[in-house]
Amino acid sequence: MTLDDIRALVRPDLVSVDSVIRARLKSSVALVDSVAEHIIAGGGKRLRPLLVVLANRACGGNGGAAVEAAAFIEFIHTATLLHDDVVDGSSMRRGRDTANEVFGNQASVLVGDFVYSRAFQMMAGLNSQRVMEIMADATNVIAEGEVLQLMNANDPETTEQRYLEVIYRKTAQLFEAGAEVAAVLATTSPEVQRALAKFGRHVGTAYQLVDDVLDYRSDPVARGKNIGDDLAEGKPTLPLIHALKHGNDAQKAAVRGAIENGGIEQLDTIIAAIDATGGLDYTASLARAETQKALETLGALPDSAYRNGLAELARFAAEHTT
Repeated sequence: MTLDDIRALVRPDLVSVDSVIRARLKSSVALVDSVAEHIIAGGGKRLRPLLVVLANRACGGNGGAAVEAAAFIEFIHTATLLHDDVVDGSSMRRGRDTANEVFGNQASVLVGDFVYSRAFQMMAGLNSQRVMEIMADATNVIAEGEVLQLMNANDPETTEQRYLEVIYRKTAQLFEAGAEVAAVLATTSPEVQRALAKFGRHVGTAYQLVDDVLDYRSDPVARGKNIGDDLAEGKPTLPLIHALKHGNDAQKAAVRGAIENGGIEQLDTIIAAIDATGGLDYTASLARAETQKALETLGALPDSAYRNGLAELARFAAEHTT
């Protein structure tokens, strides 16, 4: 089943999500509108909204409030991207100029704040204390993840555990929150809510692990990002950490220097070291293990096309190539 096949299961919900996103991003401030339109035009997979509406349907929900939740989950994600691109000095995302490249850092940060606060307006509109608790906790954890990643930057002593903590906080946490909110809005039992939260966490972890593989093995045009972007920023992702642990002295020295100094001047040498030590295969194997854990949580749900769609989404997380 392709990603389009999965989307087809909840196509009307996704159309509604897109309408809500466009409507809620409108502002009377012209610059906010301009940056928002740039964001919308950038597209993206919208995996998080897909997860929310699919999980809600799999729990017996009727879409409804889940459409609004899917939109505010995407807003939280968008706000973090706007801020991330400024922090990282990124100039390309999804194959086009980033907002900070087009409008400047100040506008990008401030519109990120607008999108973030608009998400909380939407949450409040659902009148669910539990949803507010989940999202307040999640956004706090995500913010901590951003700081942890900053602390790890240019640090070759970063361990696998520290790396996994960052990707849980920065990426998996929002998948986890979205799936749990979907279950809450479907008024399921606490057991099902916990199962869906675990599902989201494992799917998000798998997705980020593969994304870190693709930083060294992908088509820049198809992916919309340059090869070695993480290396250029001195981010010690798992392929690099694995190479540091298992490489020979020359390989370790090259990887250590690349992390400490950033830049991609030695990109070919680094990729060779990662390949020689099996760093990409190791990272991909962890992604597949996370997908398997995600699949195991789905036993809490009744059999349905939507549950099957969630299973396929979990598999996609470990197999995507862009």
